Amino acid sequence: MHDLTVITTLVGALLAALLLGWLTQRIGLSTIVGYMLAGIVVGPFTPGFVADTRLASQMAEIGVILLMFGVGLHFHPQELLRVWRLAVPGAIGQSALAGLAGWALARAFGWSHSAGAVFGMALAVASTVVLMKMLVEQDRLSERDGHVAVGWLIVEDLFTVAALVVLPAMASGGTDAGNLLPALLKALALAGTFALLVWMLGTRVLSWLMERMVRAGSHELFTLTVFVVALGVAAIAAEVFHVSVALGAFFAGLVLGQSRFGPQAAADMGPFRDVFSALFFVSVGMLFNPAFVLERPGLVLAALAIVMVVKPLAAWLIVAALRGTVRTSATVAVGLAQIGEFSFILGSLGVALGILPRQAMDTLVVVAIVSIAINPVLFRFAARLLTRRARAEEAASAAERAHQAATAPPAAVPVVMVGFRSLGRRLARRCADMGVVLRVVDTDDGEAQAGLPFERVVGDPTDPELLRAAGVAEARTLLVADLSLADKMQVCRAARQLNPRVAIISAAANDAERAWLQEFGAHFVCDALDEMSEQLARSVRASL
Repeated sequence: MHDLTVITTLVGALLAALLLGWLTQRIGLSTIVGYMLAGIVVGPFTPGFVADTRLASQMAEIGVILLMFGVGLHFHPQELLRVWRLAVPGAIGQSALAGLAGWALARAFGWSHSAGAVFGMALAVASTVVLMKMLVEQDRLSERDGHVAVGWLIVEDLFTVAALVVLPAMASGGTDAGNLLPALLKALALAGTFALLVWMLGTRVLSWLMERMVRAGSHELFTLTVFVVALGVAAIAAEVFHVSVALGAFFAGLVLGQSRFGPQAAADMGPFRDVFSALFFVSVGMLFNPAFVLERPGLVLAALAIVMVVKPLAAWLIVAALRGTVRTSATVAVGLAQIGEFSFILGSLGVALGILPRQAMDTLVVVAIVSIAINPVLFRFAARLLTRRARAEEAASAAERAHQAATAPPAAVPVVMVGFRSLGRRLARRCADMGVVLRVVDTDDGEAQAGLPFERVVGDPTDPELLRAAGVAEARTLLVADLSLADKMQVCRAARQLNPRVAIISAAANDAERAWLQEFGAHFVCDALDEMSEQLARSVRASL
């Protein structure tokens, strides 16, 4: 008979992860919750099929390597530089407070100082996978509050990388400061030497190797090369330099991510990372004993309070103190109210090195399952509150604008322009060059005026009262620029009622839009396609 332990472990673990991951996604939760529940189902503490824990943990190491390799591939310092004023001091302050609370909790239950420090670090760092997914679903990844949250995560990731260097030193040096300091210095020296060698050799040898694989024209060889680099550098880090495989994989991904092959490597590693990451979370769930919740409910509830109360509150207060917006405070606070893969990496390493007790890992699993399950609900609740607040502010602003329009009509200007995006900005610059006095009506007060000498009115351009406040009733010309066709027609109709003598000039995307605008009172309509074809024809004549 063949030994099918590896196959049965893979099939059982991945099948449970598939079923429970699909189920949790269907009910609006993260698939990570399903993966950890799958680990509990196939683990030794529940009846039924039991996967091989030793094999699962070894395959989970590949998941850790690919996770940290992916973090290195996607690490972009420029993302942190854009928001460093909020992200760097905020992440340092929030991590310090949460880490201190975790240390105090561990000491209250009789754990050592080293165990408390590791436990606090594990509770302080949030899951990149969960937060990025929430930002994408809420369409905030490209907004400033999303940038701050991502920058905050980058700083926490760097803390995790530093912790991966410190933990082996803590294990070898113990709690005695006299032994810990030499061990820490030795670990830092080895990690620094390893990072320098990876960077020097990676920028030369690795780039040369990847270039040869690309020229070979074989996509599978390129993918195999990336996979070998990730696992090989991680193995060298552990066997030669005595640092963790996670740290080695991070540096390998960092070097490859800064090259021109980084995006393709990230795309090729995506399927492997997804599969082995699922195995990693399954293996974490296999280590969890459900009876632990009944044995230590106080420890679990206190750890949950740190993650879901202390961390969000600290983040909110820090962002507010640094003069961030309410939207940014809410996004960062809710996004950090969970823990995930980095907490497990730190916890697993701490248990393996004998620093953390087994209870710590059980606590981290419970806190991760609960916090990740609740996080989408918190995000949706925060989004509704922010929407209501924005509507209330808009209503108050509209009432204030209407009052100002009724009590203090603006001085007459010859030209009013509605819409201030790409076309509107170009028109404004040309009008400023010609000395034309201009007033702009815009829907957003976030755009910079770029030093142009014109007044600005912010609000809904289709509101007749706002157009009156902007001076359309006394203007000689109305420019209608960056608006949708429906809004352009409403503006033309309202302007015609306010000032029948105003000359309306607009832009159209096609012949049909030109006809509609002329129907609604526009005197001159510039057809974009017609103007572009005329300019291209002139260029053709000039070239001939």
